[in-house]
Amino acid sequence: MSKPLTFDPYEIRKDFPILSRKNRGKPLVYLDNAATSQKPQMVIDAVKEYYECNNSNVHRGVYELAEDAENLYRDSRQKIANWLGVGSEEIIFTRGATEGLNMIARSFAEPILKPGNQIILTEMEHHANIVPWQMVAQSTGAEIRVVPVLDDGSLDREILSQFLANPQSTILALCHVSNVLGTVNPVKEIIEEAHSHGVKVILDGAQSVPHLKLDLRNIGCDFFVFSGHKLFAPMGIGVVFAKKELLPDMVPYQGGGDMIDQVSFSGTTYASGVQRFEAGTPNVSGAVGLGAAIKYLENIDFPKVDTHEKSLLKTTRELLSDLRGLTEHGTTPNKAGVFCFTVAGVHPHDLATLLDAEGVATRTGHHCCQPLMQKIGYPATARASFSFYNTEQDVQTFADSLKRAVKLLL
Repeated sequence: MSKPLTFDPYEIRKDFPILSRKNRGKPLVYLDNAATSQKPQMVIDAVKEYYECNNSNVHRGVYELAEDAENLYRDSRQKIANWLGVGSEEIIFTRGATEGLNMIARSFAEPILKPGNQIILTEMEHHANIVPWQMVAQSTGAEIRVVPVLDDGSLDREILSQFLANPQSTILALCHVSNVLGTVNPVKEIIEEAHSHGVKVILDGAQSVPHLKLDLRNIGCDFFVFSGHKLFAPMGIGVVFAKKELLPDMVPYQGGGDMIDQVSFSGTTYASGVQRFEAGTPNVSGAVGLGAAIKYLENIDFPKVDTHEKSLLKTTRELLSDLRGLTEHGTTPNKAGVFCFTVAGVHPHDLATLLDAEGVATRTGHHCCQPLMQKIGYPATARASFSFYNTEQDVQTFADSLKRAVKLLL
């Protein structure tokens, strides 16, 4: 019998040892979850146990220790596939979402793109979902088309539809959730429209997997990428989902061990399936940690997580409604728990410094979204981003500290 789903942020906090530490001598209020998440003890223990009890290279050893490591690695791949609602033969391990997007651009897109073909991006993309496509466009002669962001932070669907209907459109790469605006794009609708025009869709899920329980078969994307460190797992591990029917036509991204079939100086043949994209010694401990994170999340009630994080955002807005000069960037309905803002006359970095002195960890800068910053007219913003372990008290401390900081700076 499966364990019933639970959700209590105060109980969940007990699973994350780092949340009990001090920051500048004050209780830590961690509000930089869009940059990276903290790790539950279950994940820390899984990585520690791997190195203490199971560390070995995978794929080639026939001794028991190697078999144990291989089983852990394989089981983690299966856990991730089950979590996303896809097959394990469609899961590729990478170092993170950035490497995943580069791999898709080089392995899938570059071989099929021709001069004049169009790659569709949006103004809200992270640099990781812009730069690889610029590089591929330069090498193939393809052209990039950019969908504007409207004043509320939503996509201009009319322009997107025009781009998708163009016979030269080949690739659409967009984020599921904006790391700056918190916009949750209606990806299922967009993907259905794209597919009706024969356009393949690459979805950047780095900001959606920590907050939403996803069924990729239902969503329908051709590729999906995310980073483990944003999903309560270690840094240095990530995932690409690729539809299995697309894998045979994709060229290897890197050459070396484990991605080969036969090697000779007259030529090399490559392994089939996902193995051809996992050259070299993999990050086995990272994969084990990601598998443990998935196991941890299997007991979390994600609809309640969504409600809780949106409640934190609502409370933040209410507590700061009387702060003169404050502008929130990204106001779409049902947005994710991201509060991106500026205060007139105050530099975001100064705000972050004073908040840090109060124990509050936030993010400032361009958030790896310089084109979006240009669009909204600010070189930098401040951002508080919530997770399921944040509480109403965290939000209260953030709001009180921000008001004191603004008073000192103006």
